[in-house]
Amino acid sequence: MSPMTVVEGRHLPLTNLDKVLYPETGTTKGEVLHYCTTTAGPLLAHLRDRPLSFLRYPDGPDGQRFFTKNVPPGTPSWVKTCEVPHSTSGPTRQVLLQDLPSLVWAANLVVELHTPQWTRQAPGVADRLVFDLDPGAPATIVECCTAAQWLHGRLAADGLDAYAKTSGSKGLHLIVPVEPTPSERTTAYARSLAVEAAAALPDLVVHKMTKALRPGKVFIDFSQNAAAKTTAVAYTLRACAAPTVSAPVTWDEIADCTDPHQLTFLFDEIAPRCELHGDLLAPLLDPERARPLPAAAPSRASAAPPRPGSAQGPA
Repeated sequence: MSPMTVVEGRHLPLTNLDKVLYPETGTTKGEVLHYCTTTAGPLLAHLRDRPLSFLRYPDGPDGQRFFTKNVPPGTPSWVKTCEVPHSTSGPTRQVLLQDLPSLVWAANLVVELHTPQWTRQAPGVADRLVFDLDPGAPATIVECCTAAQWLHGRLAADGLDAYAKTSGSKGLHLIVPVEPTPSERTTAYARSLAVEAAAALPDLVVHKMTKALRPGKVFIDFSQNAAAKTTAVAYTLRACAAPTVSAPVTWDEIADCTDPHQLTFLFDEIAPRCELHGDLLAPLLDPERARPLPAAAPSRASAAPPRPGSAQGPA
């Protein structure tokens, strides 16, 4: 029988706790669940009211991986879900992780957690703007830091505050709290800044996904602002060779980064960082920090993105 645990009055069967999920570090499933419980405060805060998409990797990052937005079979009745509009098939239901028992249930499935830039109260109306800075080898997160600093200054010129976290994989995510804005507008604005960055830093930055353009450069992916897209949430573990985390970082850390290892954080480093810094992304949770986008989106912006439920993969 699977061992049972009681979390805030909910009985949960936990499976294969001794299973090694990350062979590089010998990290077990039990350690993964422990990480999720000890980081539950800030993790749940950033998950609150955002429909979940899961990248599941039950046999570790080297095993089968599959992405799903639907409510998994066998989901307990007490795990909250919400209806999400879909562009072609009508509304669907997705999971909300609103409390610790639900988070432990999800962690037992072995998942990366991905959320859109909007909440269930207003599907497709963004309260966050995101830039995914993805380095093409031999570029690394070090080059991403240079691009991030340019974007930081450019956003500040428009009256917007940017906060940063590692992707937990290779690059950086910049997140900006904004007043509720249709996702097509945030996408258009983000695209305009990516184009500007590529023009200002032509030897460093590209704004097109074309693979032939990306070696040695930083691709600024603005498309994750589309209503149908999702981004790895802060503090989630990633399905990488080692148990890395999408970890909030300071702008001083970004400015000082000269080696990728400086901005690579394993799961056992997160609690000490939270103790030292608190939640560096806490301002994203304060509606008073949100600012409006500039009044006019550039005419060269791309067409409106798909509606929230359209099928899209993880970032």
